[in-house]
Amino acid sequence: MGKRKTVRFYYSVGSCYSYLASTQVGKLERETGCQVLWRPLYSVDLYELRGVSPFEGEPVSGQYDWDYRRYDTECWAEYYGVPYKEPRGAVEFDPRLLARACAAADALGAVRPYSESMFKAIFAEGLPEIGEGECLERAEAVGLSRDAFARELASPGPERRLAETAAEAHSAGAFGVPTFVVDDRMFWGNDRLVLVRHFLKK
Repeated sequence: MGKRKTVRFYYSVGSCYSYLASTQVGKLERETGCQVLWRPLYSVDLYELRGVSPFEGEPVSGQYDWDYRRYDTECWAEYYGVPYKEPRGAVEFDPRLLARACAAADALGAVRPYSESMFKAIFAEGLPEIGEGECLERAEAVGLSRDAFARELASPGPERRLAETAAEAHSAGAFGVPTFVVDDRMFWGNDRLVLVRHFLKK
């Protein structure tokens, strides 16, 4: 039997396409026998390393127009059979706080269930606001100590982890999220999951 492949999954919990991709990770692991490593980052850190952001100024193409992105995301959610509620203008959250919270959960060994919970909070449950209190409650809900999580969240650790992960993703060729890296191959976008699956099955 060949060695089990490792897939690095770089994502931001504030990214609708990262959410969509996250809902397919379990299926990818079952179908290919791979192991997916969840690597949360803050997208702005990655854009700063590149020196350009596709979300600043006028959309560089129709792909980045908000109305199109909502339509496209809803189509993918229907295809996957997963819930989706457009958060823009309906939910308030600090994307850096949520990225730090995922990094804190990573340090405490619960990055996947915590990230899945945060994705649901943003894109499926329609919460009006997601602040630090909600972050702490969701940590408890996935089995983490509220106090330990609060200490980690308030420490310099999450910011350091986010910076390191952004640098790691950038060095692998990532320029946005979600990005999947297998060996020396980089695949960007939820819609490239079919290519990730094909590569793993070869």
